[in-house]
Amino acid sequence: MMPPRQVVVIGSTGYLGSRLIPKLIERGHAVTAVVRSGSRARELTGCRIVHADPLDAASLTPHMQVGDTVVQLVGVPKPAPWKGPQFRAVDLVAGLASIDAARAAQVGHFVYVSVARPAPIMKDYLAVRRECEERLEASGLCATILRPWYILGPGHWWPLALQPVYRLMERFPATHDAAVRLGLVTLHEMLTALVWAIEHPPASRCVIEVPEIRRLGGLS
Repeated sequence: MMPPRQVVVIGSTGYLGSRLIPKLIERGHAVTAVVRSGSRARELTGCRIVHADPLDAASLTPHMQVGDTVVQLVGVPKPAPWKGPQFRAVDLVAGLASIDAARAAQVGHFVYVSVARPAPIMKDYLAVRRECEERLEASGLCATILRPWYILGPGHWWPLALQPVYRLMERFPATHDAAVRLGLVTLHEMLTALVWAIEHPPASRCVIEVPEIRRLGGLS
């Protein structure tokens, strides 16, 4: 167990956030869950709940303090190639707002979930996540960036049908690297990697790719 941390989760009622918060509380961390007004937060227990607009830095900053760990998880559900306008309206605006707020509050560590690259069929999604990564690097914040490709879990099982294709691609040198970089990770692996990232802030910047997410997921 690591020393308890003050963790601010933005996107706390979403697919990852709602599952991450209980794990953090179990490990003794103090969690502030940022939710939008009118959002369903009844399932969130054991944490401090605050209402703010995740698309507005000025709304977020008052809920962050010097030394906090901020976890940014806001995004369009079930990303798909045709959701480019939504990515720019939600993922990009929320990502930039969170980074700007964290910088203004001088938080200690920023954890951001990006996407594996390159990702040709998800170019709009990748462009948005890359722009947020660039803003994060320019901010000077201590940051950990996780780059999964697809997270298997409840309601997200269909890529299991692709596993034979992945195994075949991993066997050939020409396709091995791409198959590993764009490999599937489980919800358990992703959550475990997020907890590890929160508990192990880097000296400046750390990027966790799919193979490392899988490795960290096997530690628990």
